[in-house]
Amino acid sequence: LQTVQQLRTKGVSLFLLDLNGDVTNGLGKTFLTIAAAFAEMERDRIRERVGDMKKDQRARGRYLGGKIPFGFCVENGALQEIPDEQAIITAARSMRMSEKSLRAIQSAILADYGRKLSLDALSRIVS
Repeated sequence: LQTVQQLRTKGVSLFLLDLNGDVTNGLGKTFLTIAAAFAEMERDRIRERVGDMKKDQRARGRYLGGKIPFGFCVENGALQEIPDEQAIITAARSMRMSEKSLRAIQSAILADYGRKLSLDALSRIVS
């Protein structure tokens, strides 16, 4: 309906072949109003169905997408811990609790585990 109004303000007429004419007449306006109402209803239903599906997936512990966090992988639709990376997370958090800097933690992780993590990644891990 907004598109038809915008077209009308620009001097453009919409002609519907099925209605044999311009949509400014009573039947055309009625048709567009009903079509817009059904389109809005369908958008609402899609939003509800997607929300219900995500709620169900979360309740079942399923992975819903996005970047996979460090220390995890996706198996059978669920996040699973990677033991080697979980050990790095535990060590990094322990070092941060003892007030080591991120650079010191980065160096220690590289020396102990052979993994070079960015300072941003380390910041996310320890927070």
